[in-house]
Amino acid sequence: MGKKSRQRPKNTTTVTLDPADLVDVGPREPCPCGSGKRFKQCHGRERAQAADAFVVRPFEGLPSECDLIAFREIVPSGTAEVVMTGDHAGKVVNLVTLLPMAMPGLVRDDETIWIGMQTHASSGDPSRDLGHAITAALTTEPGNPIQLGDLLKDGPRLQDLIDTTKPIEVKVHEGFDYWVGENVEDPTGEVAAGLERANSAAAPTVRLESVDAAYWTQIGDRRYLRWVMPHSEDTLLDALARLHAAGSSALVDGSRLIGSFRALGVLAPVWELPADAEAADVEKPAADFATALEKALATNTPLTTEERAARAGLSSRQLTIR
Repeated sequence: MGKKSRQRPKNTTTVTLDPADLVDVGPREPCPCGSGKRFKQCHGRERAQAADAFVVRPFEGLPSECDLIAFREIVPSGTAEVVMTGDHAGKVVNLVTLLPMAMPGLVRDDETIWIGMQTHASSGDPSRDLGHAITAALTTEPGNPIQLGDLLKDGPRLQDLIDTTKPIEVKVHEGFDYWVGENVEDPTGEVAAGLERANSAAAPTVRLESVDAAYWTQIGDRRYLRWVMPHSEDTLLDALARLHAAGSSALVDGSRLIGSFRALGVLAPVWELPADAEAADVEKPAADFATALEKALATNTPLTTEERAARAGLSSRQLTIR
C-alpha cells in the first residue's frame, strides 16, 4: 500500500488586519494574516477590487460638484480650500488642479496639505483617490511629498472626510505660482525656470461669476466657453435640443454650441466664441441662457421632429473624458 499523503491543515482563523500593515506588502509575499497564501491571492485582492471599482458620478453630494469636475478635467490652474470633519475637524486641505510632476500631494514645511486632482494614475473613483491622498498626507512629515500605498476597498472618500455643509470657494489662477510658498530659496533658478515653463503651457482660463462652473478659455487663436452642468444627461440633451431647434442655443452673436464633454457623470456643453470675445462679454449672455435653459428643462412635452434632429446632432458631438 502506498503512503498516505499528509495534508497541511488549513488556517481557519480569521485575522483582522490594520490597513497600515498592508501598505508595504508585495503581491508575491506571504499574506500577513497567516493564511499561507500569497498576498495577491488573499487580502491583496481588495486592492485590485478598490482600483477597479467604478463610480459613475464620484463627486455627487459635494458642494461645487461641477467645479471640482472642471478642476480635474479642464481647468489648467486652480485651487479650492476644503475643511475636514471628524477627528481632524477644522483642518484645511488645499485641493489644486495640478502639482509639480503631477504628484498626488505634498505637505509643506508649514504643515499645510496640498492635494493634486490631475495625476498620472487614478482608479475608477476619483473621490476615493482624493480621500486616499488626504489620509496619507495626515501621516506625512512636513516638507515632503506624500507616498501613496495601494488603494484599499474600505478607504474613505472625499465625502467622508470634509464638511459638506460648507461651500467650497474655488479660485482660478493665471499660472502655478501656488506651487511655491513664501520665502522659498532658489539659488540656481531651477524653481523659477520650472514655473515659467508650466505657466507658458497653461491656456488662459477665467471662471464666470454670473453662473456656476462655466469657464472661458483661449486655446491658440480660438476662444471657448466650457460649462459643466449638474443635470442628468438625457434631461440636459433634451433641453439643449429644444433651445437649439428654436435658434436660441448661441450665447453671443457669432458663437455656436459645438458639442459637449462627458465627464464624471455629467455633461459640459462647449460653445465656440468669436475670436475677440472676452470672459466679461459672456457674463450676461450666460446668465440669460441659464434662465432659458431652466425653462427648457421644466418642459415635459415630447420633442418635435426638429428637436429630435437637433438632439441627434448634439449627441453625435460628444467626447467622453476618461
